[in-house]
Amino acid sequence: MPHHFPLCIGVKGGMRRLLLTLALGCAAASPPASFGAAPEMAWDGLTPGLSVSLWNPAGACPDVSSLLMLRIDPERFRFSIHHFHHEGLASPPTIQEWQRRTDAYVVFNAGLFREDYSYLGLLYKDGRSLGGKRHHSWQGLFVAEPADSALRKARVLDLAFDPFPEDNPPYREAAQSLMLLDRTGKLRVKDSGKRSYQTVVGESGEGTIVVIKTVDTVSLHQLAECLRNQFPAIRQAMAMDGGSSSDVVASSDLLHAVKESPQQLDWRTMLTGLNRVHIGLPAVIAISPRTGGRPMQAGAAR
Repeated sequence: MPHHFPLCIGVKGGMRRLLLTLALGCAAASPPASFGAAPEMAWDGLTPGLSVSLWNPAGACPDVSSLLMLRIDPERFRFSIHHFHHEGLASPPTIQEWQRRTDAYVVFNAGLFREDYSYLGLLYKDGRSLGGKRHHSWQGLFVAEPADSALRKARVLDLAFDPFPEDNPPYREAAQSLMLLDRTGKLRVKDSGKRSYQTVVGESGEGTIVVIKTVDTVSLHQLAECLRNQFPAIRQAMAMDGGSSSDVVASSDLLHAVKESPQQLDWRTMLTGLNRVHIGLPAVIAISPRTGGRPMQAGAAR
């Protein structure tokens, strides 16, 4: 049954764009469900607006392995969708090849795809559909780069509640996948017991985007439950493709800009991508600075 948000109802008349801005803006203002105190996490700054942490929730979530977490400020960083067909490539590049092609600071895998590498769900770049059709069972939609400056620059939308008109998209970049955890605290995946590597994109109440990569295999249901109960700053989250497609990598320039310490070894190894085999990925999401220049050292942050 649909949930209603009082601030967002009763709006009638006016232009379509105004209605859409109000609907999305009200959804962004809805308070997240609270399930406990935020965990103590040490964040290492990679560059202003981009930080990383390796969080081990084993004490509270015994079935969930360590989580590589990237915290991104959309005011400083833009997100762009890339699909190999759209870029005229004969086959899907690995994530490291994608990083070199895009010259992005960070690249992570998008959603699911068919055997012929066509995307399962909505996929938009520069305001145009890349051919994916709306998947009516999967309600998560990562969006970025709004046409209306009043909207947040990046969001995790829940298509069960949030509008996304395909003929006039409010965001230029979009990738659909599975809704994992919604703003009411409801888990949106069933407990199948299946364990796999996972990539998750979350949105915090204050507007930052959090990209999560599991170090080991985990069930989506257990991961969603852990995030809801132990990381209440994440307002809602969606799961991208998992298994061997779950991948994230950072540019060598970004990593070299950060002063090394022994405590960084694990997350550095994961972000270089040298600790695993990579398969070709048909679609990825790239994170790049809104202003040019090489990475600046950000120092440690909490």
